[in-house]
Amino acid sequence: MSPALSPDQPDEVDGAEVPEPPELPAVAPQLRELRRRAALTLEVAAGSAGLSPAHLSRLETGQRQPSLPMLLSLARIYGTTVSELLGETPADRDAVVRGGTMEATEAGGWTYRQAGSPGRGMQALQVHAPYGSQGDVVRVHPGEEWLYVLSGRLRLRLGDTSYRLDPGDSSHFDSLTPHRIAAVDEGGVDFLFVHTLLQSPTAALCLGPSAGPVKETRHG
Repeated sequence: MSPALSPDQPDEVDGAEVPEPPELPAVAPQLRELRRRAALTLEVAAGSAGLSPAHLSRLETGQRQPSLPMLLSLARIYGTTVSELLGETPADRDAVVRGGTMEATEAGGWTYRQAGSPGRGMQALQVHAPYGSQGDVVRVHPGEEWLYVLSGRLRLRLGDTSYRLDPGDSSHFDSLTPHRIAAVDEGGVDFLFVHTLLQSPTAALCLGPSAGPVKETRHG
């Protein structure tokens, strides 16, 4: 992130106003703070998440935004939740979450809203995934995931099979199965996402884009 202007620097260049430097995303300092709280070095945390230390460092300084799979991976490694990584810290574990209190947080181009209470055995999020974002990385990690499409269409790849999910469709799968999620249409897709919070030092494995054949079906 570019340093802020010092007091003796001009506010204008060639008559044009210099834009203010962007604020550090809330997720960036949270990533660093929670890694330190877990007593993990940058190298150890990055290795456990399948990232390079340089990549994790860029996430912690706001130079890059984490994808949902990265947030899931880091949450498991740090023994916390995605909502805490996103800076959401509700004081109580309420049984009911009101729609008006679901503040939006953005990371990696995706928008997240907490749809359940923190500190429980599973996490629920309302997610908006824009078209062409985060659909190229296959993930594997312990636990289970459940998806329910609210609007738009979602492409879910499980192993060698690709599924198209329309509004009202859902999927429940073992997340040790290589998987990835993407929006089908330019308007993106809105869906509910629930996953179990299993802690594991091998919580995530990034396999990268798969070159294998894909069989596509409309429903699971």
